[in-house]
Amino acid sequence: MRLDIDAVTVEVAGARLVRDATLHVGDGRLVGLVGPNGSGKSSLLRCVYRALRPASGAVLVGGDDLHALDPREGARRVAALPQEAATEFDFTVAEVVAMGRLPHQRTAGRATEADREACRAALERVGAAHLAGRGFLSLSGGEKQRVLIARALAQQPRVLVLDEPTNHLDIAQQLQVLSLVRASGLTVLTALHDLDLAAAHCDVLYVVAHGSVVASGPPRDVLTPELLAEVFRVRAHRVIHPETGAVRLLFDPLPDPAPTP
Repeated sequence: MRLDIDAVTVEVAGARLVRDATLHVGDGRLVGLVGPNGSGKSSLLRCVYRALRPASGAVLVGGDDLHALDPREGARRVAALPQEAATEFDFTVAEVVAMGRLPHQRTAGRATEADREACRAALERVGAAHLAGRGFLSLSGGEKQRVLIARALAQQPRVLVLDEPTNHLDIAQQLQVLSLVRASGLTVLTALHDLDLAAAHCDVLYVVAHGSVVASGPPRDVLTPELLAEVFRVRAHRVIHPETGAVRLLFDPLPDPAPTP
């Protein structure tokens, strides 16, 4: 299902965090949002999973205004893994994944066999079926992310929104999480902190700076040394992966500008 963000502006407490942002995510595509801290990435994503309402513009899912949909229907179309997704209560893994079925239940908590099968299938898909009886808080960071992805998959959405899903994970876990997301077949919009991971895994990138989209396109075209110097204040060296042909990035800090006499 296609996701379109059409000229969205986000304002919170009188501050404009995002300005006239337009993004397009094609059906089944993995699209990344990159930008410095405080650039507006998370605020924009919060509009897509309905934690914020745009001050202007629209979020369209399958051509329909997401914020005009019934909340249950919206949750059937869009699932999210926000940065603050971890639960503070020690539910079992099975209970956490079952939360993804709530938009499909007529009465909350009254699971059907179809609900239970969707949860089992989601845990199998992320390789976490053996964790079903474990307490969520006892898991490692990588295990928690896999379980939260399973919860999103059990929700059976058409669009998946992820805010920094690889934060605090080691490199093997980062690659596992992004491989799971890619294999889901869903339309995916994700904010990523690591530019090299974004370059390697995303079909299209949107670069956000000071609340505005400043560049978009395939990673090979977007992540130029000139843009990276301007937006991220780093000197970038582009290399080609010897097996995949994807652009990979090496970084050095830019020297501090000379003081004005």
